[in-house]
Amino acid sequence: MTLDIRSHTLVVCIGNELVADDAVGHEIFSRLQARDLPEGTRLEYAGVGGIALLDSLTGKERTMIVVDAVQFGAPAGTIHCLPWEEVPSCDNSAISAHGIGLKETINVGKLLYPERLPDKITLVGIEGRCFNQMKEFMTPATAQAIDKAVAVCIDLIAQHQ
Repeated sequence: MTLDIRSHTLVVCIGNELVADDAVGHEIFSRLQARDLPEGTRLEYAGVGGIALLDSLTGKERTMIVVDAVQFGAPAGTIHCLPWEEVPSCDNSAISAHGIGLKETINVGKLLYPERLPDKITLVGIEGRCFNQMKEFMTPATAQAIDKAVAVCIDLIAQHQ
């Protein structure tokens, strides 16, 4: 009999804490960090994301929740909770260490480090609008969705205990 020694959930929050709607990942990270998360939950802040997201993967978690601001065309503040298979690919053709999209990053991880990837990945994304101003210009609807997105993350963590 083999024991599964992997922890339950990795929560990776992505976003530039200085940039308007892009700061939602950092805001959610801060709120989750202040909570008493269940044992086996690992919380990471990945800043600007990109290929650096792969550094958070250790192969020890069964599930991963990726938290980020998104632009999928829904109204600002919409919370998307999507299984990884349903996350749209980035339509940006320029790929760099910081410009690569979330979907593309995980696909690279599957090729390079398949043993480090969790079995299940979920995106919790908050629809943003303002990505070219400082944090104080966060779209009000996006800011109002932060606590609801934290609750979604807490629910997802509980489902994987």
